[in-house]
Amino acid sequence: MEPKPKNIALVAHDNIKKDLIDWVSWNHRILARHNLFCTGTTGRFIKKALDEKNEDPQNGKLNLTILKSGPLGGDQQLGAMIVEGKIDMMVFFWDPMQPQAHDVDVKALLRITTLYNIPTACNLSTADFLISSELFEKPYSPKPLNVDYYLNRSIRIE
Repeated sequence: MEPKPKNIALVAHDNIKKDLIDWVSWNHRILARHNLFCTGTTGRFIKKALDEKNEDPQNGKLNLTILKSGPLGGDQQLGAMIVEGKIDMMVFFWDPMQPQAHDVDVKALLRITTLYNIPTACNLSTADFLISSELFEKPYSPKPLNVDYYLNRSIRIE
């Protein structure tokens, strides 16, 4: 029996988009067995790069869903998908050397991946480790952070 495809989020800041596009191109045959969800600009560049490879459907064509651009709500769309249990892992090549107009959205997205224990690669090395892990092709259910203390806290309103 073939394992259930994973839902993988792909995001990259402008100065690092080429690195993610190259990573997806290199790994496109593996990724073709899964569902990919990209923020807008990143998704368009990935689609263009792979269309130029002229891959036929039996030879690694990707199931790619393009959301809004990150600063226009795409990061928040991915965050909502994580909360709803619709994303299994994320590859987010963010630029640590460049301030982003939507830094608060980036921080919120990374916070949600941590809160819901979603495997997240923020650089090429970690992405390579994730995709080459034996767990990548196996069923995996991350254990979410225990938030009982937060949900059951006492709040005094007076």
